[in-house]
Amino acid sequence: MGQQGQAADSAVERSDGRKAELAAAGGVLGAVAAMSCCIMPLVFFALGIGIAARCDGCIAYHVHDALRAGATRKEIVETIGVAIMMGGGPATMYGAQAFEALEQFETQGVR
Repeated sequence: MGQQGQAADSAVERSDGRKAELAAAGGVLGAVAAMSCCIMPLVFFALGIGIAARCDGCIAYHVHDALRAGATRKEIVETIGVAIMMGGGPATMYGAQAFEALEQFETQGVR
């Protein structure tokens, strides 16, 4: 198995390990955790779509949820990069907002 496969397995294990905790927390992430076999890809999709769609209200919310789901800084930064590639120039500004939100949440110790 290559590095990407191992990284994907690691992400699945982290998200599955937090699934019950997230489901109990309620909210949108809790509802998704209760329904899904693996929430990690879903939080990355949501963040990427929020950036590419230029949704101000979505960005901090989904960065926060990604951290709560156990995403690493590297995974979130990669998601921001893909969203910028897909969303073009305008998504660059929103990607910067996502990165700023990541920095703030990390400073606050969100996990």
